[in-house]
Amino acid sequence: MTHEFKEIIASYQEANQKGIRAVIATVVDIDGSSYRRPGVGMLILENGQMTGAVSGGCVEKEVLRQAQSVFATNKAKIMTYNGRYRLGCEGILYILIERFSVSNNTINTIQQYLASRTPFEIKSYYTKDEESNRSMGSKVSFGDTHEFKFSDHFDIDIVKQDISLACFDREMQPCFRLVIIGSEHDAKQLSVIANATGWEVEVVNTPKSPKTLSDFSGANKVLNQSPENLVIDKVDKQTAIILMTHNFAKDLLYLQAIKDTQPIYIGLLGPSRRREKLLSAFIEYFPDVTDEFMECIHGPAGLNLGAETPQEIAISIIAEILSVIREQQPIPLQDKVGGIHGNGQKETIDSIVNNR
Repeated sequence: MTHEFKEIIASYQEANQKGIRAVIATVVDIDGSSYRRPGVGMLILENGQMTGAVSGGCVEKEVLRQAQSVFATNKAKIMTYNGRYRLGCEGILYILIERFSVSNNTINTIQQYLASRTPFEIKSYYTKDEESNRSMGSKVSFGDTHEFKFSDHFDIDIVKQDISLACFDREMQPCFRLVIIGSEHDAKQLSVIANATGWEVEVVNTPKSPKTLSDFSGANKVLNQSPENLVIDKVDKQTAIILMTHNFAKDLLYLQAIKDTQPIYIGLLGPSRRREKLLSAFIEYFPDVTDEFMECIHGPAGLNLGAETPQEIAISIIAEILSVIREQQPIPLQDKVGGIHGNGQKETIDSIVNNR
């Protein structure tokens, strides 16, 4: 959800420069099931424009309506939305609606932290009582020393003393990042779809035929670097790398270039026999490579979806990466035991129908 927070920050910055006020709505709790999990949020501008969503689109109009009192009073409120009666498919959503009003310096500082791939924490203090007059609100923290309130109307010191308030605390990791090593047509399609997924996309291309951001829709960065000079900053468990130069020798050299990194996923294109040949050559050069590095290599990259076109192949690759980072065995949802978002035990058909 970090990418959604980034979009909210960027949208607010643009609105603030135009003098347009904003509130932010966050799902802080759920009774039953819902389309999305707690923590999702949306920015509502005074002119009615919205960034983000708290559901599949069925709750947003009511959030917009209830946000008007927050614009009028600057006082945060809790909104309850009972989807069981209105929609027949969701549980009860508890949505905290509060002013979002921070300085340009604060926005710039937050964006710098996000760009540096620093983990952070957001805490929202609330009560489920819709009629409550107590102070509620949220803050974002980067480490122990940098804390920013969503609004000056939120008095964090008073809230901390109110032990009856609930606190919804979420640890936020850097945006998931996909590094695409290759620049052919299929790499361009993968860049587009990965960006639509909310991932940050970096493309690595040989310097012999340099490319720019204009060549890759959806990419955040293009590195025209040879394997010998390749530097990918801050490779972490929020990073996946896909080798797709369509050249065996180049793939081998780039694989060697990233051998000291530890992404969560490395994907190789091509059939199994090409993977075995590539890995055999790689191990011959680097027999001491760690098991942990080898275990994150997946090839052929992607799930067996019957993909044929570059776009379909991109979807299958992204689907496999998601299954790896979420530690899920891909199956049809209709065959999944328990709730869609959970790992619960077997439920009856009636309970599944009533709680979807």
